[in-house]
Amino acid sequence: VDCSFSRGVCVWKQDADDDFDWNPADRDRGDGYYMAVPAFVGHKNDMGRLKLFLTDLQPKSSYCLIFSYRLAGEKVGKLRVFLANKKTAPVWEESKGKDEKWRTGKIEIFQGAETTNSVTFESERGKGKTGEIGVDNVILISGLCPED
Repeated sequence: VDCSFSRGVCVWKQDADDDFDWNPADRDRGDGYYMAVPAFVGHKNDMGRLKLFLTDLQPKSSYCLIFSYRLAGEKVGKLRVFLANKKTAPVWEESKGKDEKWRTGKIEIFQGAETTNSVTFESERGKGKTGEIGVDNVILISGLCPED
């Protein structure tokens, strides 16, 4: 399932109880947009959450969520991913990029008796004043995540 922001068929929703919203940003190549949080939005440790609603996932099966992400800028903050049935701890977290390039994140989602009905991308504001945290090309495939 292609959940990219420019042409995706998925249901994305901003969290109403967080500190700021994710916003669309134009891609450098001009072919659509991605979702981003600029480093200057909010105050240190403020959170912005963007939720992807998953429907019709089969119980007792596995899926792989693949996405592109970028943490650009000095002390820009953290990007975390939460699954709805595991609310307490993030299943994925990144706090700084080695450079400003886009990277690929992969998360395996196992549907047991409880099914995961949403994935939340959470941005935590850092101390930096420049750069951004970005997410793009969110894709859900059935089966285990492929090796690199």
